[in-house]
Amino acid sequence: MNVLKFIESFTNDNLMNAAGSRRDSFGQFGNLGKNMALASIPFGLAAMSNKSFAADINPTPNTPVGALQLALTLEYLEDEFYQLGLQSGVIPTGGRDEKVFMQIAQHEADHVDFLIAGLGANSIPKPTFDFTVGGAFDPFNATGIGAAAAYQQFLALAQAFEDTGVRAYKGQAGNLISTPDLLTAALQIHSVEARHASEVRRLRGLKGWITGNQRGAGMPEATQAVYNGEENVMQAGFNTSNVTNSMGPAIPSLAGSESYDEPLTTQQSVDIANLFIV
Repeated sequence: MNVLKFIESFTNDNLMNAAGSRRDSFGQFGNLGKNMALASIPFGLAAMSNKSFAADINPTPNTPVGALQLALTLEYLEDEFYQLGLQSGVIPTGGRDEKVFMQIAQHEADHVDFLIAGLGANSIPKPTFDFTVGGAFDPFNATGIGAAAAYQQFLALAQAFEDTGVRAYKGQAGNLISTPDLLTAALQIHSVEARHASEVRRLRGLKGWITGNQRGAGMPEATQAVYNGEENVMQAGFNTSNVTNSMGPAIPSLAGSESYDEPLTTQQSVDIANLFIV
């Protein structure tokens, strides 16, 4: 099976120059479903239109395909966001930022194609997105609010989307655990989303990981839902904020929350995505 090699290629800097070269691998993922008789599972999500998907999604599908349909929705959102960002000219050209977002955009486009091919008949259509959230943001209008302001909004939303993706994929692990091949594929995409999140955060001058439930300076209040719950320091009954270091510098208590990412439930992920779905 070429699924592992296919997803590993998402971290290859040469991927931008190889668009379309891996389309033949998509069928591998689709074939996994045949072994699990996925078509017989009542998936709920697949039968919804764009409008009902945004307004009344089933919060607990508890199925492998339901998990992947949620993942596809988030990948649709990221893919369109980065494509619009690159087309709008809001990203400074010729520098490292542009190269980073060109690479991330290619990754997200491949994630979308990969999940569509794997879901087959259970795939869902792309919703209609509004990245202004009814006029609250203007991330692509460099001439309207100014190039610098628009780009800062673009960066802030990119951070929120990537941090959401990391937590959302993690939250679907329980729905995929009965299908190891799909779980493996989702986890490999998840790790790439985590690398995206870290890179975008560093472009904004932040740490590559999340401290407490802090969204970072300049982040819109509307994005706080992405970070709620990240302040948890209890892991398997152990308080990670009480770690001491007798061999070197003191360990700050906030390192406990930084050391672990918390999952988002299906409903939490949907609520965040719905902010940007018409």
